[in-house]
Amino acid sequence: MKSLQNKVVIITGAGSGIGQTTAIQFAAAGSKVIVADFSDKGGNETVQKIKEAGGEATFIKTDVSNNEDVQAMVARTVEVYGRLDCAFNNAGVGGTSAPIHDFPEDIFDNTVAIDLKGVFLCMKYELQQFLKQDGAGSIINMASVSGLNATPNMVAYSASKFAVIGMTKTAAIEYAERGIRVNAVCPGSIETPGLTQGEFGKFLDMYRSHQPMKRFGTPEEVANAVLWLSSDEASLITGVSLPTDGGLSAK
Repeated sequence: MKSLQNKVVIITGAGSGIGQTTAIQFAAAGSKVIVADFSDKGGNETVQKIKEAGGEATFIKTDVSNNEDVQAMVARTVEVYGRLDCAFNNAGVGGTSAPIHDFPEDIFDNTVAIDLKGVFLCMKYELQQFLKQDGAGSIINMASVSGLNATPNMVAYSASKFAVIGMTKTAAIEYAERGIRVNAVCPGSIETPGLTQGEFGKFLDMYRSHQPMKRFGTPEEVANAVLWLSSDEASLITGVSLPTDGGLSAK
């Protein structure tokens, strides 16, 4: 997309999965990418892949649940590239699976801190930077089909994603007159390590059977939606929570 050429983009959680794939696709479109991640290994790996393909990227180690880290991430972005044009607030965790009466409080707190507070902090400081510039900018928040429909046994994750959609709509209205667009993507089951490994791996056949397309999505398919929402081609689109779920949320 030509409109993404030379844009400065922050992507959190860019060390793996959807974030890494999206970072690579932004760089391929000519954007200058800030790869933000809690993992040095994953973040540096993403930067290496981008540079090997001829793109431009910088890694910034970031804990999105930490106010000082997020402030520093945006400040460092401006220090390196001079401005900020787009952001994909993607970093998140799945938490664990348990009914509410058995759900561990510490996991609830950690999930909300990253999946909800992390998105709030990122938006706060990204919006401050947009307002310091010419007021234009685009933010894409990572929500989920779990923010559109009930997801039993995932109370912390689902609550966070419903709240991300609410924050997205609120921000879209607050900043529409300033030329700042705020949208969200709502993936279903996407074939990433977060889905296929760990405790959720044992449910793969069940998850797949619930998909209208009878397959999982790919990180590339979600990244395509993020790039489009970030581009000038989506200049009238704000406040949208776009399902990238193969029809799952339509059931």
